[in-house]
Amino acid sequence: MEDLLSTTFAALADPTRRAILERLAHGDATVGELAEPFAMTLPAISKHVSVLERAGLVTKDRDGQRRHCRITATPLRSATSWLEEYRRHWEANLDSLDAYLTHLQDATPPPPDTPTPAPTPTQPARKEQQP
Repeated sequence: MEDLLSTTFAALADPTRRAILERLAHGDATVGELAEPFAMTLPAISKHVSVLERAGLVTKDRDGQRRHCRITATPLRSATSWLEEYRRHWEANLDSLDAYLTHLQDATPPPPDTPTPAPTPTQPARKEQQP
């Protein structure tokens, strides 16, 4: 069995499933209502909803013959929490790099009469061929 985080990210990897979640964020909908904006069959949308349901991102309630889908936030909170740890890590590293680069710029200003180096060509000069 896959872990919940991997299942969540696998479900979110598809743009159709992300669009379905975005629609459900505005309120519950039937599978038929979810299918309306897509150029795909009802069974294809049902498969996408099933993937979201297995990931715990969507729940279905039966009301007679209609099945209403509802977004579930718990797996999204877990994914957000996991991403937040990495965001804090990289922000700290980038802040350290910024401080170091600022220190280098402040510690070693260029001499006032230093000429600006000429730009280097991106392609070597072409040699003319002799007849």
